[in-house]
Amino acid sequence: MDLSQAQSGLPLGFAKNSIADDSISLQIDTSFRCSSNPVRPVPLQFFEEKDDGAPRLENGKHKDHNNEDEEIRILGRSMCVKRQRDPKPVSNPCKLLCSEPSFDQRRAAVRSWGNQPLEEADPELNEIMNKEKQRQFLGIELIASENFVCRAAMEALGSHLTNKYSEGMPGARYYTGNHFIDQIETLCHERALTAFNLDSEKWGVNVQPYSCTSANFAVYTGLLLPGDRIMGLDPPSGGHMSHGWYMPGGKKVSAASIFFESFPYKLNPQTGYIDYDKLEEKALDYRPKILICGGSSYPREWDYARFRQIADRCGAVLMCDMAQISGLVAAKECSSPFDYCDIVTSTTHKSLRGPRGGIIFYRRGAKSRKQGMCLGNSGDCSGQYDFEEKINFAVFPSLQGGPHNNHIAALAITLKQVATPEYKAYMQQVKKNAQALASALLRRKCKLVTGGTDNHLLLWDLTTLGLTGKCYEKVCEMCHITLNKTAIFGENGAISPGGVRIGTPAMTSRGCLDSDFETMADFLYRAAQITSAVQRDHGKLQKEFLKGLQNNKDIIDLRNRVEAFAAQFAMPGFDD
Repeated sequence: MDLSQAQSGLPLGFAKNSIADDSISLQIDTSFRCSSNPVRPVPLQFFEEKDDGAPRLENGKHKDHNNEDEEIRILGRSMCVKRQRDPKPVSNPCKLLCSEPSFDQRRAAVRSWGNQPLEEADPELNEIMNKEKQRQFLGIELIASENFVCRAAMEALGSHLTNKYSEGMPGARYYTGNHFIDQIETLCHERALTAFNLDSEKWGVNVQPYSCTSANFAVYTGLLLPGDRIMGLDPPSGGHMSHGWYMPGGKKVSAASIFFESFPYKLNPQTGYIDYDKLEEKALDYRPKILICGGSSYPREWDYARFRQIADRCGAVLMCDMAQISGLVAAKECSSPFDYCDIVTSTTHKSLRGPRGGIIFYRRGAKSRKQGMCLGNSGDCSGQYDFEEKINFAVFPSLQGGPHNNHIAALAITLKQVATPEYKAYMQQVKKNAQALASALLRRKCKLVTGGTDNHLLLWDLTTLGLTGKCYEKVCEMCHITLNKTAIFGENGAISPGGVRIGTPAMTSRGCLDSDFETMADFLYRAAQITSAVQRDHGKLQKEFLKGLQNNKDIIDLRNRVEAFAAQFAMPGFDD
């Protein structure tokens, strides 16, 4: 093969030489270099075919290995053939003989991961979950925001419904295959309206919010523009952060305050009740577009009629966050915000005793009263409420993705129960238990904010005992009593974290009655005595205080009493 005459602009030459072996040599042609120094040929090796002794054919004739072959030189460098290496021995020859898994084997391998029970799939997590289960069973749950769901709701929450993606509303989904999901959500809508005795011509509902905080923010997003004003109860006075809150230094804590302007109303420091006169004065000056009633730690009734008057005077939409009292509202054991408010939001897992999530009710149809403002860019001041489309659009696609279908199914189960006489009896007992607990603490000279309660919770002011809510909360936790510290709005207007909030729904769900809460009052008061003794000996500083709790015999004794008491009561949804 002679490539020396190849036509190319590249300085590359090929020389053909005959050699006596079965190799090819490439050599650089120095005539193409601009240098007087010759280039010594350097062999460059290539693989050749392995010599198996068989004769070769070339142009249809046998080729003998002893015949001369060609040498190819590139740029004067001889290119020699390198003998092919022997294949690397296989360390495990059996691997070469193993066949690929069969179709059935591959199918079984894919399926096997999905059929393991939790204790086999993840023993570590299973152990932690069992410990939490035991903690709930052996403890006294007095956090007002917590409750225990029924077995049916647990089954729905852990069901195949979690597999389906259902962005959108019933009948208008982004994905296909939602025929039965639409039926579940529509059924939940119907049951929600029935549970609160609402007319579907006058009220609509959205059951997709992931929490009440999400529900509240969806209302703001749907009806307001960034920077618009809202007004709710000050969190240190018992309001919720989702209604807007600034730290004393001015830091904006909640998204409601970051994206909207919020201004709070407060309690009367002498009575602990909402000061409606000052509320009205502030509202008329501030002119919020949404006025919010409802809170997180307020033990008394809300004057919705007065709120309606104030909202109309300042031109605001009236919204109620009934997260804490929704169960009482459904059972007609307290005044109803639906008689006066334009929008009502709630969680679904507190006194309502359902799965963790949120819900939004909104007025629809013709307006039944004067609305003080025109909402939205359209400036719609017609006689029809225009909340539905705006709120639904805010929930999805503005703020959330697909709804949690397993939660919606569990909520539908809960709402069916809420509409029964048995649920009404349950909520009546919740109130009786709260009043029994309040009376028992008052007999022990404990100070309660407002002197008692109208609903399911009470606020214990510990400052008269010289205690802080944080220290007392920790002692109770070590004794297997769970409650939460809360700020107490003092007479001098200062905020002191010197109280705890106590609620009765969870232990009522376990079957506790008035007399049982008398016993719990003894436990709570004993925990206060222990806290006082530890503070006296070790001080209020958290680090030193916690040291005084280690191996404390009084705490161990109270814990044993609490566990023995709690173990008498069955847990809803738990195996016997």
